[in-house]
Amino acid sequence: MLKPCLVPTEHFWELSCIAGDSSARIGNANPIRCLSNSLMNAPVASASPNYAIDRQSYSPQFLSLEDHWITLNGARMRYLRSGSGPALLLLHGLLGYSFSWRYTIPVLAQQATVHAVDMLGVGFSDRPANLDCCLRAAAQRLLLFLDSVGVESCDLLGTSYGGAVAMMAAAMAPERFERLILVAPVNPWSSKGKFMASFLSSRFVSPVFLCVAPYLKLTHNFLLRRLYGNPSRIRPGTLQGYSEPFMLPGSFKHEIGILRTWNQDLRELESILPKISHIPAFLLWGTLDSGVDPASAVPLSRQFKNCRVHMFEGVGHLPYEEVPEEFNEAIAEFLASQ
Repeated sequence: MLKPCLVPTEHFWELSCIAGDSSARIGNANPIRCLSNSLMNAPVASASPNYAIDRQSYSPQFLSLEDHWITLNGARMRYLRSGSGPALLLLHGLLGYSFSWRYTIPVLAQQATVHAVDMLGVGFSDRPANLDCCLRAAAQRLLLFLDSVGVESCDLLGTSYGGAVAMMAAAMAPERFERLILVAPVNPWSSKGKFMASFLSSRFVSPVFLCVAPYLKLTHNFLLRRLYGNPSRIRPGTLQGYSEPFMLPGSFKHEIGILRTWNQDLRELESILPKISHIPAFLLWGTLDSGVDPASAVPLSRQFKNCRVHMFEGVGHLPYEEVPEEFNEAIAEFLASQ
């Protein structure tokens, strides 16, 4: 476990590949460091002061960000922790890691103890060779993570595939989750990705994909732009931050493993949703989402007895990246109102 590092809030978003750069090695914890000011030029997004943000008692100069490692099933798993208050767990999507929350953590850490994980197989966590990549196994590892860090119950925020993992984990242990915040979560009512999952994970395509994917930065850029409603909102350093872990050995094997059970997992997810219908839920979506169909928010919302839906007009699959201020404001309001 590393000691806390005090990070100026105006540079919090510069924690790109927070465990280190391309020299980082899986299984070795590198101290948190701030990247150069040239990495990003945008200010950190902040929530409206009307929403549970006590700016009188909050010091605007520093936030405490802690970089931690735990051992989970014999593998090292990395997570970030910041703030104080009720526990809030942030769960990234298929190609993301804790970097995804660089604009979100500084705001939510003012009202919660935020844990942002790199799930096993991605980010700077270990990539075990025989990792079970099905949805239920990922959810089980999430519950084991909570056990390891001593969190009995929490609010859970998951995006994209992480949203599906969040719903599965809640169904497996509903007593451990107070509220679900789901950002464009993969769900049974969105057909997007079903064909591509079968294609990329096929016996003939997947070996080629695994060989070339880590090195095709042009493809990384294309995919990132496609996930934005307005690509001009992509901030400097974003592509670099997301691409950095792809160069580590074993990258993309986890993603291919997920795709192999994608359609089967969605069928199981639909069957277990009644178990979480009582948990208050908040769905957030961009109206121009090309990753998960925004129209699927309607049937998904009907699975919950207490559900709010927030649509970001003209925004794509990553509202926490594309419009972080509006995203943070919506989350802060939800947490304060429930």
